[in-house]
Amino acid sequence: MTLVARFPVYRSLRLALVGACLAGLAACGTGADVEYEYPTKGADGLPTYEKQESLIGPQGFDLFNFGDTGSSGQGGGGGGVAVNAFLWRASLDTLSFMPLASADPFGGVIITEWYGPPENRGERFKVTVYILDKALRSDGIRANVYRQERAGSEWIDATVDTSLGKGLEDAILTRARQIRIEQSAAR
Repeated sequence: MTLVARFPVYRSLRLALVGACLAGLAACGTGADVEYEYPTKGADGLPTYEKQESLIGPQGFDLFNFGDTGSSGQGGGGGGVAVNAFLWRASLDTLSFMPLASADPFGGVIITEWYGPPENRGERFKVTVYILDKALRSDGIRANVYRQERAGSEWIDATVDTSLGKGLEDAILTRARQIRIEQSAAR
């Protein structure tokens, strides 16, 4: 004889648990409107997608594009990241020679591991890039460069020329503009 047959309390508990699960699943299907916009013809006669399928949540928050659907479209190159996609891609391209420690596309932070240039084994660099805006603007990115020098068997923090971070920001902005131009030419 099973435990459930022996004790009727377990049977009612099991029925209550199944009922709660079914009620929870039924509640999942409500609350979000699905918005569809189908392709229209562009100037060249090819289909143009104005807006892809998205889920609109409470207060008009677009769950796929991570932003308010009523915004002016300053997303800058695609959904999926909460920061400017051109700056994000350009940052990764520019820092591709350094090993990455972490990359957070939603917070817009890229942190590299320490990198020692092959021509000078007595120093190493680490970079943190912050993407601050959804628009492709010069003040939408900040790069901090850290440098250490070897003193015997230890690494000691050293001063960094402030123009190094600014130069890195300029290189990222230049690459972001190139990506934007390439993408608009491909359309």
